[in-house]
Amino acid sequence: MLSKIKRVWRKIGPGFITGSSDDDPSGIATYTQAGAAFGLHTLWTAWLSFPLMVAIQEMCARIGLVQQKGLTSVIKKYYPRWLLYLIIFISFPAITLNIGANIAAIGAVGNMLFPIIHPMLFSFVVMILLMWSFIKFSYRKIAGILKWLCLVLLLYIIVPFLVKQDLRNILHHTFLPHFEFTKEFLSMLVAILGTTISPYLFFWQANMEEEEMLHRKVIVDKQIISEMQTEIKGGMFYSVLIMYFITLTAGSVLYANDQRNIETVEQAAKALLPLSGHNAYLLFSIGIIGTGLLSIPVLAGSLSYMMAETFNWSDGLDKKFHQAKGFYITMIISILIGFSITIIGIAPIKALIFTAMVYGLVSPVLIGLILHICNSKQIMGSYTNNKQTNFWGILCLIIMLTSALLMLYLY
Repeated sequence: MLSKIKRVWRKIGPGFITGSSDDDPSGIATYTQAGAAFGLHTLWTAWLSFPLMVAIQEMCARIGLVQQKGLTSVIKKYYPRWLLYLIIFISFPAITLNIGANIAAIGAVGNMLFPIIHPMLFSFVVMILLMWSFIKFSYRKIAGILKWLCLVLLLYIIVPFLVKQDLRNILHHTFLPHFEFTKEFLSMLVAILGTTISPYLFFWQANMEEEEMLHRKVIVDKQIISEMQTEIKGGMFYSVLIMYFITLTAGSVLYANDQRNIETVEQAAKALLPLSGHNAYLLFSIGIIGTGLLSIPVLAGSLSYMMAETFNWSDGLDKKFHQAKGFYITMIISILIGFSITIIGIAPIKALIFTAMVYGLVSPVLIGLILHICNSKQIMGSYTNNKQTNFWGILCLIIMLTSALLMLYLY
């Protein structure tokens, strides 16, 4: 039994890490806000998000495997240069603000658990630890650490069961979609979609598949593609499962006790303490720190790959600092800029709102590009999309485009 678990664990790769990193502190804040504001009425968004996430991330992974390049390199080679520069121009501030919001969340929650440590000092120590880890460890070591951090998310499956639950009510709201044609509810749906289908994950997924292939030294065939698809489904299912239980926690605890105005993860953790006890508070808080440590490397890494491939810099987490200076310097600068948000005093929630809006605008463009790439025989050869993937990919494009238009209308 133990040997089987070890074999499965070794096979877990980029899809699991990508899916888990999607539930970062900013994602936790969004799902908590949804549950606190609307109770269990948004639980159904989990099963809607799953096939959309699988379709997009599978296409990105397939691009990385077939092309042996990141998404940025493929866009650069086959599409107008101005389009690539526009994507970079929009993505850089969004990703760095996302990093900053997550660093601030880690600091705030760390201070709650250890009041003697100032939030900024806690954030600073985390920032230094992350930058040192990037430079010091190899890709395989970093991937191993990230896989273990993914397990922290399992804490969120436990939390809602620390209070009494109405199973019939939960099942009702899980499988029967609920709509409210109000600005608040529509804004929340846009925020949920923008959080679950994030552009930086597209780039990270393709590059991680490229790194995996370099390590495994195998030729891409149908078996490799099949293994990747299975892993992507597992990773995305894990992501929406955690999303579901975070929303369930907020809906069954915070909403039920009239704690409706939750804007940050630390507010959510504090609100849980008197309502569901110290254990729920502790597990929720530890989860925030763990997911922050998981997501910041993914955010910074995706940006570094984008910049390196755009400007023909040497890249890769297996390379030493002197072998890929531009790659690592970009990573360091993005984290430093993110940390500066806590020093300047920009409210993390405002940074996240801006980030969600930028992601919402750039996502439809990138999804359209990914669909075009994956239907091009010139680029993908015999590994183009099948009808099912195109169906979910086009549906995702329509939903994200509608969300972007809704966002522009609402704001």
